[in-house]
Amino acid sequence: MFSSFIEQLRSAGLPVSITEHLTLIGAMKQGVAEYSIEDFYFLSRATLVKDERHLDRFDRVFATVFKGLEAPPGDMATEIPEAWLRKIAEKTLTPEEMAAIEALGGFEKLMETLRQRLAEQRERHQGGNTWIGTGGTSPFGAYGYNPEGVRIGQAESRHRRAVKVWDKREFRDLDGDTEIGTRTMKLALRRLRRFARQGAATELDLPGTIHATASNAGSLDLKMVPERHNAVKILLLLDIGGSMDDHVRISQELFSAVRTEFKHLEHFYFHNCVYERVWRENRRRDETSLSTWELMRTYGSDYRLIFVGDATMSPYEIIQPGGSVEHWNAEAGRVWIERLTGHFRRAAWLNPAREDYWGYTQSILLLRDLMGHRMFPMTLAGLDDMTKELSR
Repeated sequence: MFSSFIEQLRSAGLPVSITEHLTLIGAMKQGVAEYSIEDFYFLSRATLVKDERHLDRFDRVFATVFKGLEAPPGDMATEIPEAWLRKIAEKTLTPEEMAAIEALGGFEKLMETLRQRLAEQRERHQGGNTWIGTGGTSPFGAYGYNPEGVRIGQAESRHRRAVKVWDKREFRDLDGDTEIGTRTMKLALRRLRRFARQGAATELDLPGTIHATASNAGSLDLKMVPERHNAVKILLLLDIGGSMDDHVRISQELFSAVRTEFKHLEHFYFHNCVYERVWRENRRRDETSLSTWELMRTYGSDYRLIFVGDATMSPYEIIQPGGSVEHWNAEAGRVWIERLTGHFRRAAWLNPAREDYWGYTQSILLLRDLMGHRMFPMTLAGLDDMTKELSR
């Protein structure tokens, strides 16, 4: 009766077995969903879908088979007209023109040139290639393009190429109360759970009570045990602001899922790369900051460390002292990453950026090497792989 439906589900990658097919037919014979397409939808979904990751594929096949809709292309994406997004003063260049613009030649050269321009410039500039201004190809300014520069007075990142950002940085904390649309992220994280009974004995031990009562010639002998808790400890370091603005929603969903699943959870924020300090709240960063040395002294090596960030930044922020976009860091970011991964034996990096773009971003490749290739995409498969790695 539903053979074509089952065949299309299998073609879409759903592992529908003959047992599930027969279960669906049996339910229909019992009149579970006789006259309502909506009732049949929920019945067939409950019967045929075993993994929540397949719900979207099921919906597409169901709409095609029973509602007469055309199947959308697998990689369909909505394109927003470029004219809607472009600022009036923004410099728009072709890839060939971008390739022709040369960088100044290194971090020290860039900083020295900026000092000279600040001393010499006397008026506003727009569209040029030398002075601090807007819409040009100078290394200094806003809404233009240069392969490596200092972003000054621009609301958000565009090309992800700024070596430093000269602006007031205000970021929001992630919302731990955000509800996840599906439970799949929580289910994936449950691989990490390790239960133990610790603390005061407050819970009835039924098997122990039965055994003790039987041994006591039938006289009731109650036995109590401590409550069973998830004993795994998680330390979450979250990149916030800048290019991570593109990934706020999925980061909030992850944060909410982790808070639900783990009792022993600590979290702190950083921007782009970890340096000598992290902080608990973004709006009160100075008041809630904590030395990275103190972080390692406070939280033992039994914590699982999870970095969450797109790892997209100037390579100088990782390899160069003073490379941070926000302050002068005396030691390079790579030094702090090595210290943290040396202290926390089980550590991983969760990256929300698309994995097929990683090979084109130098900073992602650098951090992946520093993490010993323990960088995983923020997908359900990536979460599975990360939890397996951290469970070793």
